[in-house]
Amino acid sequence: MTKAIRFHQTGGPEVLSWDDVDVADPGPGEIRVRHTVVGLNYIDTYHRSGLYPLPLPSGIGMEGAGVVDAVGQGVSDLAEGDRVAYAAGPPGSYAEARNIEAAKVVKIPGGVDDKTAAAMMLKGLTAQYLIRQIHKVQSGDTILIHAAAGGVGLIVCQWAKSLGATVIGTVGNDAKADLARANGCDHPIIYTREDFVAKVNEITDGAKLPVVYDSIGADTFNGSLDCLQARGIMVSFGQASGPIPPVDLGVFAQKGSLYFTRPTLFNYADTPENLRAMSDDLFAAVASGAVKISIDQTFALSEARAAHEALEGRKTTGSTILVP
Repeated sequence: MTKAIRFHQTGGPEVLSWDDVDVADPGPGEIRVRHTVVGLNYIDTYHRSGLYPLPLPSGIGMEGAGVVDAVGQGVSDLAEGDRVAYAAGPPGSYAEARNIEAAKVVKIPGGVDDKTAAAMMLKGLTAQYLIRQIHKVQSGDTILIHAAAGGVGLIVCQWAKSLGATVIGTVGNDAKADLARANGCDHPIIYTREDFVAKVNEITDGAKLPVVYDSIGADTFNGSLDCLQARGIMVSFGQASGPIPPVDLGVFAQKGSLYFTRPTLFNYADTPENLRAMSDDLFAAVASGAVKISIDQTFALSEARAAHEALEGRKTTGSTILVP
């Protein structure tokens, strides 16, 4: 038997249970991964709470790293003993071992350890499509990233800075402001005591921004729109403060013919070729030193409830990992 975190009803962190599960031999096109490290991400709380509904009972977790210990029929590019990482569904990474489609994993390159790989895949690939595809950040750009001291935020700050951008980021307190600043954020804004819209106007001398990256949702949506210049892009990639209420689409015209997108990683890394290209770009940024992955919290996998409580309580910075 294998141990895994599962939930049998939706709700708060207390619904997570440490269950015995059977892991069958991998089917055609699948591999079995024995996890060495599991990544924690905000989407996990959406699944657990029912915001993103799943059939129950359900596994949980979208990210992990480990070793291939069995290979299904038709898999030719992976072998037992290979180190692999992934950020993919279906949920189920909070487990000692699992089966997953071989096309959804990538080999971990030499020089990257399992902890770093598990902490970087979902957040790093998200950062990749945000700043390298939706809006290709380049030298001279000024951008805003909310939750700049979070896992995605710290990667975006470093990567965008290395590309020559000026980075503005919102954070909740002075300690997080210091952390964001140390990771490439030129202008941390403490949103709990500063009006981030007014600060953006001040920093840009009223020019505003070509893009805002917003994972907060309800609390920041309207302010984010007010930070954009004409034809700017509002990128809503999360809703930590709750869903965005219904919007009169006319607001995008009123505020300057704005663009809006609500992307997900799985529409960008939608083929093995796209996944590999994005992963190669991410691994290269890490290998060059442009991006350093900050693992600030570690929990035992069996303590996933405490990890969720810390994450939702905004008590975490950088990346959090779970160790089986």
